[in-house]
Amino acid sequence: MALSRNSRWRLRQTHLLHTLYLLVLLSLAGIVLIWYGVNTDREHLYPLLTQLIPAGHCACLTSTTFQCASCLTCAQMDLLPQTALPPARPWEFEHERDGGNGGLNRAQCTAAFPGLFEEISRAGTFWKSNGGLEVEELNQIPLKHGMARVFIRRGELYVVKALSRGEDHRRKILSVLSAIHRALITDPDRVLQHDVEFVFSVEDKVTDVTTTDQPIWTFARSANEQAVWLMPDFGYWAWENVHNSIGPYDQVVDHIKRTDIPWSQKKRQLVWRGKPSFAPKLRRALMDAARGQPWGDVKHVDWNQRTNVMSLESHCQYMFIAHVEGRSYSASLKYRQACNSVVVAHKLQYIQHHHYLLVSEGPNQNYVEVERDFSDLAAKVESLLDDPTRAERIANNSVQTFRDRYLTKAAEACYWRMLFEGYSDVWNGSVPTESQSQQPQGRGLRYESFVLLESRLMVEFDATSTIGLMDHT
Repeated sequence: MALSRNSRWRLRQTHLLHTLYLLVLLSLAGIVLIWYGVNTDREHLYPLLTQLIPAGHCACLTSTTFQCASCLTCAQMDLLPQTALPPARPWEFEHERDGGNGGLNRAQCTAAFPGLFEEISRAGTFWKSNGGLEVEELNQIPLKHGMARVFIRRGELYVVKALSRGEDHRRKILSVLSAIHRALITDPDRVLQHDVEFVFSVEDKVTDVTTTDQPIWTFARSANEQAVWLMPDFGYWAWENVHNSIGPYDQVVDHIKRTDIPWSQKKRQLVWRGKPSFAPKLRRALMDAARGQPWGDVKHVDWNQRTNVMSLESHCQYMFIAHVEGRSYSASLKYRQACNSVVVAHKLQYIQHHHYLLVSEGPNQNYVEVERDFSDLAAKVESLLDDPTRAERIANNSVQTFRDRYLTKAAEACYWRMLFEGYSDVWNGSVPTESQSQQPQGRGLRYESFVLLESRLMVEFDATSTIGLMDHT
């Protein structure tokens, strides 16, 4: 017997509802699977799930191509002209003598580290073309956790405001302030320092705290974030966190020098340890490319269980060390460059202050560059295993360029002071003096006093608050 119209309609509704329920369940299952793939640190995932994982925190799959006017082979810089050294007493940088000297003068800095200040020149050119900087630009930057506003007056560092969300922020802000203070007090031309005021962030990405058109100082930037100024990251002062205590960078380097082994004794493998969830698409591509390869020693780290944890010096026992970006840049690059090993890195998306010295080919090659999906990793590693002399030359170039020159304490101090100078060239504002401030203690707290505050007073510090200043006395 034929169904009535109402019965057919109810049957159709039932089918539609069942289909809708099925689609919802499949969607939820897909969301859960993708969430799991993004956040898990398990070593193995099904290949299909790996393909479904989005790029994660990476903004894109492209990389930055560096086009620098000054490089390792250039002696002159266009926008930061060198001060001529007296011809009667030529000076050259010597690592053993000068590497730990934070007091090189400007002429020595430019002679010792050509190409290091390229990023400062770039930012200076950008802001000159936009009319320079004034206090109004800084007032438009809302300070969030992980940021600080400071000023330099008569060669002294003052903290206006500093906001931290927990110990990680507080320690990183304190490390940056300490590095700035060290660069100031070791400056032989300290009395000539211009007064400037600026805002810096210790977050991984500019967009974590503000828009990309603000003149903040930060550790890394993508190619389109042209308004920011790059500064050395916190780890040059020291890196301490709940999982490990690494210490000052120069101390790490000294330890690695004592424990490193000759090239011929290094393991003929590529090593990497890290958390896949920091950049799942990128890092799992490395893990997949190295899995099952005789040259691959690539493993995930579980900090809670202390699984696959490897010390910094242990990485140096390998001929090849992989470098992979994380949420944005990866602060571990400088530690890998401390080893006399070949750093193998994918095409980088984020720029740090010293990245202009990276050379991927030619006689000065100091690292090996692979595609972001690591599709050419096997071919490049195997070619170097077949040509150990070439591999050793790349490793030696890396040491000579980075560990023994551009990542030394001397280079870091020079960069900071050139950053002060380059920023002051476009700074059209003034820094209020204590007599101009309504607060008897001044609008900023001297660095020397700030570091003596209790931790709880540092995390939400505001020197312009009368109550806050009373609490500090």
